[in-house]
Amino acid sequence: MKRLQLDTLDIKILQMLANNARKPFLEIARECNVSGAAIHQRIAKLTSLGVIKGSECLIEPSAVGYDTCAYIGFFLKDPSQFHYVVEELKKIPEVVECHFTTGQYDMFIKLYARNNDHLLHLIHTRLQKLGLARTESLISFKEVFKRQVPINGRDDY
Repeated sequence: MKRLQLDTLDIKILQMLANNARKPFLEIARECNVSGAAIHQRIAKLTSLGVIKGSECLIEPSAVGYDTCAYIGFFLKDPSQFHYVVEELKKIPEVVECHFTTGQYDMFIKLYARNNDHLLHLIHTRLQKLGLARTESLISFKEVFKRQVPINGRDDY
């Protein structure tokens, strides 16, 4: 995606929404000293440009019975099957992320399982059927933090 030129109001709106996607438009408007209509228009513009891709409700996986988080690197038998594998992964609800990567893996996924037995079942009955030469799994003991990318409007590194 082409990097867009965002003004200070856009940046301030994005910072607020990154901290709390449910923040009311009128509260954002008050903090930005503009009208509610102006905020609504800016958010609509940022959404239509693809800067804002939506908002989400974050569910704690362990609260709904998913106690094992795993990252799995795939080695494909036939790398030309990327798109087939992606479409099949979309059919497995426990798979929550999928990435094409550089390095040793052809693909990398994140999934949640109820426990280690469920993870083993998913690997043997769902993933191995996708034309994988092999997999490497990493189990996360605990997510320490997760955050949005910084929104600062600066080009310096």
